Amino acid sequence: MKAFHFFIHLFLHPLNAGSHSQMLIETASAADIPALSALLAELFSQEQEFTPDSEAQSRGLLTIINNPDVGIILLARRNGKTGQMGQVVGMLNMLFTVSTALGAPVALLEDMVVSSACRRELVGTRLLTEAISLARDRGCKRITLLTDSANKAAQKFYSRHGFTTSAMLPMRLTLD
Repeated sequence: MKAFHFFIHLFLHPLNAGSHSQMLIETASAADIPALSALLAELFSQEQEFTPDSEAQSRGLLTIINNPDVGIILLARRNGKTGQMGQVVGMLNMLFTVSTALGAPVALLEDMVVSSACRRELVGTRLLTEAISLARDRGCKRITLLTDSANKAAQKFYSRHGFTTSAMLPMRLTLD
């Protein structure tokens, strides 16, 4: 799968009325792993079931980056100065599988996080919108995700983007 790049003119939260910045949404590369691991540490420090483990996160990220049939990692990057890469301020990890119920490809939105300093700037909306578009382009018929039951803000965010609750109950078996 070819990497894609495009610029999104991102208008910031009304508190910053009158200001705007360029935001680049792109597929992640191995060079982005340190920044992505830092974002995952921020995410996992908020979640009830996970704790940050930079080595494990780096291994998982590299596996996905090196295997585009497994999934895709999108990142949001603020434009840097000419000739410099900008700061990674958000990421989304989407994995692909096949549903026997639907007889078609489906996606699992595994991780999504925006730096706490950049929330309410539409970064998450831009990442999620692009992920939905990519899933459709791949023929996916559904995107499934999990949120912490106590994370009402995330649930509201996903609901605003068309996600609904499921009667299915997630269960997990940890294999050592």
